[in-house]
Amino acid sequence: RDMDQILDAYENKKSFYLYTGRGPSSQAMHVGHLIPFIFTKWLQEVFDVPLVIQLTDDEKYLWKDLTTEKAYEYARENAKDIIACGFDVNKTFIFSDLDYLGIQMIHLCILLIAKSSLYLLLLISVSQLFQICFLGKISFPAIQAAPSFSSSFPQIFNGKENIQCLIPCAIDQDPYFRMTRDVAPRIGQPKPALLHSVFFPALQGAQTKMSASDPNSSIFLTDTPKQIKTKV
Repeated sequence: RDMDQILDAYENKKSFYLYTGRGPSSQAMHVGHLIPFIFTKWLQEVFDVPLVIQLTDDEKYLWKDLTTEKAYEYARENAKDIIACGFDVNKTFIFSDLDYLGIQMIHLCILLIAKSSLYLLLLISVSQLFQICFLGKISFPAIQAAPSFSSSFPQIFNGKENIQCLIPCAIDQDPYFRMTRDVAPRIGQPKPALLHSVFFPALQGAQTKMSASDPNSSIFLTDTPKQIKTKV
């Protein structure tokens, strides 16, 4: 979605940045989780741009049977796996929602998105709303949307707003970012561009996907060579 705008910006030497994320639902990530991050690292190297990575530990606290302490612990452990991909340390900001949402600017951006979304709820169908929110609380899409706008990160962009964002992510995140793209013009922000990846197949076959909740479907980054051999 709008990748042509990103390429035009790059050719015209205009700024943009990357945004992706991870919902930390397990102690370790599996190889399927790595796909968007490997691709994002390649994009950062090719375009030489800043990157923000959101760890939605607050989302997992809301949706899973986790304490805030456990969700935050998972976020920290997953951050180690993400850091190991080798992102540019001078141009990468990884943040936990439980840590960062207290900062005023991103909270203000969330409120603006949420308020505009209330109007959009009158315009979309029940099935669209179900696609966006069927797994959790109705307020969470605004939290996931906020990093799409550079005004959420004044410490990175020196207060510059209206810098376009490119989001590499798995296809299941598209409902959130369709909502984000609908809201963006209403709050005076550019629509984020998107690049989607499909799911990485589980060990059981091409019609399934790796899942952290099923250890036998996935190869985790913390698995030993013996465990991997047994699973395969």
